[in-house]
Amino acid sequence: MEIKRAELEVVAIRRSQYPDRTRPEFLLVGRSNVGKSSFINTILSRKNLAHTSSRPGKTRTLNFYSVNDTLYLIDVPGYGYAQVDKKTQAKFGMMIEEYLEKREQLKRVFMLIDFRHKPTEDDLLMYNFLKYYNVPVTIIATKADKVGSSKKDRNLKVILDTLDLVVGDDLILFSSVTKLGVKEVLQKIEELSEIETI
Repeated sequence: MEIKRAELEVVAIRRSQYPDRTRPEFLLVGRSNVGKSSFINTILSRKNLAHTSSRPGKTRTLNFYSVNDTLYLIDVPGYGYAQVDKKTQAKFGMMIEEYLEKREQLKRVFMLIDFRHKPTEDDLLMYNFLKYYNVPVTIIATKADKVGSSKKDRNLKVILDTLDLVVGDDLILFSSVTKLGVKEVLQKIEELSEIETI
């Protein structure tokens, strides 16, 4: 799958603002500092399409990135950031819930977690939340380049044991530095989009 065009097309906070196209959609979720912006930029081969920030919790909307005019990659507010007040966190949760409830275009959720650490309680809550809506999930274990080869198997086991993935869900090791996992993610998007040529 070759990325020829990618742009931020729609910024939404409610269902009425979503694109009305019937393109396949892929949702990105993860904690505020897990590297979602870097993931987007790496996957789409763009340097600053999604703005990385030293201040976690910057994303406050559903950001629909149009890819090759054939599908959407959607970034949502990060969770688990202590400096975002409870009211705002609840609003973010409602935004994501509203999207998940009736969005038939959704093909898969990419849930980003930090490969260096055991999944947090927030990670586990998010995974179970996604399973409540019966959406298929691929875990993206980011920052894999920062884990030595001697610790990779151990870290992988901890993640899989903690999240207890259901049948059909899977995990991809990813690094925006070494580009590990990029090919696998793009291949999955292409297969699930059911688009013959992208």
